[in-house]
Amino acid sequence: MNLRRPAALALTCAAALLALTGCGSKGAATAASAPAPTTTALITPAAVTADEHANHTTLKVAAGATVSVQLHGTYWSAVSSSAGDVLASVGAPTTAPSPSCRPGGGCGTVTTSFTARTAGTAHLTASRTACGEALNCSPDQRSYDVTVEVTG
Repeated sequence: MNLRRPAALALTCAAALLALTGCGSKGAATAASAPAPTTTALITPAAVTADEHANHTTLKVAAGATVSVQLHGTYWSAVSSSAGDVLASVGAPTTAPSPSCRPGGGCGTVTTSFTARTAGTAHLTASRTACGEALNCSPDQRSYDVTVEVTG
C-alpha cells in the first residue's frame, strides 16, 4: 500500500484509530479534491467509518462488521447499498448540521450505517448537486462510491 496517497493514509488512520488512540485528522476532505486513485485497504476491526477520503476505494471487511459512511456536508444524499443482502442498512440515516453554520451553508454531516451480512461485494453510493449555498458541484464532486468486499 502506498501510504503517500491521501486515500490510503486516511483508511490506514481510520483502521488504526479503532485500535489505538492518537491517530488524528486535520478535518474532512475538501470538496475540491479530485477523486483519489483506486486503493484497496484491508479493514479488520468490527466497526469502520469511511468519509470522503475513501471515495473510489475498496474496503475489505469481515462478515458481522459495521460500516458507517460519514459525509461532510448536508447536501449529500443518504448513502445506499447496491446489495442489501451483502451490506444491509442499519436504521435511518442521520443528518447533523453544524451549530455554527449559517443557513444554506450545508455545514454538518450525513451518516449512514450498514452491517456486513454475508460474503460478497457491494457499492456504497451517494450523490449531491450543491456544494454550498448557490454553489453547484463540479462533476468530480457530485458522486461518492466505495466498493466494500465482505469476507466470510
